[in-house]
Amino acid sequence: MNQRVSPPQVTFELNGSPVSAAATPNQRLSEILRESCGARDVKIGCDAGDCGACTVLIDDKPVCACLTAAHQVNGRRVDTVAGLHATDPTAKALAQRFQDHGAAQCGICTPGMVVSAVALLRNTPSPSPEQVQDALGGVLCRCTGYRKI
Repeated sequence: MNQRVSPPQVTFELNGSPVSAAATPNQRLSEILRESCGARDVKIGCDAGDCGACTVLIDDKPVCACLTAAHQVNGRRVDTVAGLHATDPTAKALAQRFQDHGAAQCGICTPGMVVSAVALLRNTPSPSPEQVQDALGGVLCRCTGYRKI
């Protein structure tokens, strides 16, 4: 008789709340966040770490969720754009500025842009244009040719 072994659980804090999800050893964080945790604000663009659309904060550091193994967040804190928008006044203000200035069209890159900008502003409250370009350089916008944002 074969006994089915269920995948190990990964337990972490998502947007301030504890969560637990089954994760196979090679499963990506982006998949767990979207499919198991319902965090549909995490966008999957290239699934190869090239576009930055899936950027989240892990312990306040921006990372591509598609390049992160789900088990790497065990016991850690993960913040998505929705969580930041709900709790961080800077994130909320940034999202409003994006909307006010037409910085988003299709919306795929917007979560990654806002998360990356929040990470920058937490460490550098008054960044130079070069620091902004560097912080946002890993998130590509196909609609606006990136320059508009």
